[in-house]
Amino acid sequence: MDMLNSHCGVSRDDRGVVRLTICKAGALNILGSAAIDAVRAGLETLAADSSIRVLVLCGESEKSLIGGADIKEMAGLDQTSAETFITRLAGLCEAVRVFPAPVVARIPGWCLGGGLEVAAACDLRVASHNAKFSMPEVRVGIPSVIHAALLPRLIGWGRARRLLLTAETIDAPTALDWGLIDAVAPEGGLDAAVEQTVEALLACGPAALRAQKALLRQWEELPLKESVAVSIGAFGRSFLTDEPKRLMQAFIDRKR
Repeated sequence: MDMLNSHCGVSRDDRGVVRLTICKAGALNILGSAAIDAVRAGLETLAADSSIRVLVLCGESEKSLIGGADIKEMAGLDQTSAETFITRLAGLCEAVRVFPAPVVARIPGWCLGGGLEVAAACDLRVASHNAKFSMPEVRVGIPSVIHAALLPRLIGWGRARRLLLTAETIDAPTALDWGLIDAVAPEGGLDAAVEQTVEALLACGPAALRAQKALLRQWEELPLKESVAVSIGAFGRSFLTDEPKRLMQAFIDRKR
């Protein structure tokens, strides 16, 4: 693994799969200001690399993907510094959400608060059998904010209210049932489950996947009529590359 910066390790294979590992953030991969800025910078650097087909987001510790924002740092904030801190974290979440290639969250153990917001900003989430999820902010005197706004879109308003208002912890099977995650790995099988998801993405056209992700982001914000309209242009632009002709012909040839 190569270090992009003090908190951001990167490894890459010859398929175009990049693993970004959050490093040197403690046993639970806690995000303080320095780690937030470093991981965001790493994501923004990688976003410029058009050869990346899939990004897997990991934590260095096997105890969690991200165990939340640094509560010790937050305990010393005032209104102004609190808004600065949470704007930083929002920037990290948004860097994940707008990353051009699909982002897969690898979730072992705990995924809490700001960590769940980062995970929600990923495209797909694969969790270990013993993963736990919670939004505990209201228990320490603050609301869940920024990319917690994605949760109603993922799990519906009723379950989002339950998660955000009660601060309860849910296990991996419940998270899967709710649609918060996409797969639960058996014990010892997290990397294999992540690889299965990666392989499914690699079976698709890389340009088509990037276009589809961009459309999904737009659809989150646009009314239906506008969503349909912007997708027509995206469909047409896909034929500016050889990908449709090449992959369609391969499909036709397999059917012969």
